Amino acid sequence: MRRLWLLFAQTVTIGLAFWFIVATLKPQWASGFVGATRDVPVNISSVPVQESAAAPSSSQGSYREASRRAMPAVVNIYTTKEARQPKNPFMEDPFFRKFFGERPGEQEEKQFSLGSGVIVSPQGYILTNNHVVEAADEIEIALADGRKAVAKLVGTDPETDLAVIKVDLKDLPAITLAQIDQAKVGDVVLAIGNPFGVGQTVTMGIVSALGRNHLGINTFENFIQTDAAINPGNSGGALVDTNGNLLGINTAIYSRSGGSLGIGFAIPVTTVKTVMESIINTGQVVRGWIGVEPQDITPELADSFGLKKNSGTIIAGVLKDGPADRAGMRPGDILLKVEDKPVSDTTEMLNLIAQLKPGNKAKMTVLRKNEEAALDVTVGTRPKIRRDTVE
Repeated sequence: MRRLWLLFAQTVTIGLAFWFIVATLKPQWASGFVGATRDVPVNISSVPVQESAAAPSSSQGSYREASRRAMPAVVNIYTTKEARQPKNPFMEDPFFRKFFGERPGEQEEKQFSLGSGVIVSPQGYILTNNHVVEAADEIEIALADGRKAVAKLVGTDPETDLAVIKVDLKDLPAITLAQIDQAKVGDVVLAIGNPFGVGQTVTMGIVSALGRNHLGINTFENFIQTDAAINPGNSGGALVDTNGNLLGINTAIYSRSGGSLGIGFAIPVTTVKTVMESIINTGQVVRGWIGVEPQDITPELADSFGLKKNSGTIIAGVLKDGPADRAGMRPGDILLKVEDKPVSDTTEMLNLIAQLKPGNKAKMTVLRKNEEAALDVTVGTRPKIRRDTVE
């Protein structure tokens, strides 16, 4: 009897072991037995799923083609500035140097910053922001294809915050400039750059507004506003349309935290092209200047001057012996027209005068004691890097 019981126990044990192996490795076998109602884990590969065909998927609603065209022309920019810490005057003495050597703080320190740029010519010209490269001792660019090169500064224009640098590399992918007059509010745009140094990134948004000014960012303002995410490191990068053509150079954001709040600004390609050509041809941007201090007309000033409308610019000050002074312009005059083009405010006045060629005479209409007078002003050259209110 004892032997029979041991034989039974061994048979049951072997059967359970066999069942466990089958249930684990071949659960479909176990499900076929009568009484096998217990759920068993199944391999995901046995679950029927639907997968797309191997053929390329539709690009409808995608901006992959615009990104593919524009991204190779956008570069990362790394700048280096060497700064020497103040030395202790005693360390200039050879006797002290003999015993103490170089002290900490005397060695030159390198400060790194980064931004973005856009290749606009196969000849190696790259557009970026002035604030990205200003005061840099060394500029290095990195292309999307992995190539790196040291760039030289061609010229800058602080008043539009633009700069041109150049590299000597072959087979550079230059971007195509868009027709900005065809851009409308609501158009989809892509911002390409290197935000926070994470690497080349594409963000999407729309054109929120055109012709933004009076922001106090630059002297000459005519920004494209967009809600495409622009963050530190995007400066100097490209704002492109859905065809991958350059609409503007990303330059600034409105932010309380340092990150994107959906209000970014780009310098339009019209301004970019004019500044770029001037820098490449002459090394600088030459603008007209008459030597006055303008002031916008407020409703209160309009009442005090007895004006019927708020257009025009009040001449609050005139530079002694400047172009306007020599032409007879006086403080208190209201500038109405420049070369028969109406002046609506200070910003428009700055832009109209900047477009005048230095050395030429320009007709300007002023309102003085409720009477209009025409003045012939010999246009001067706008002083370099003057960020005050004197025009």
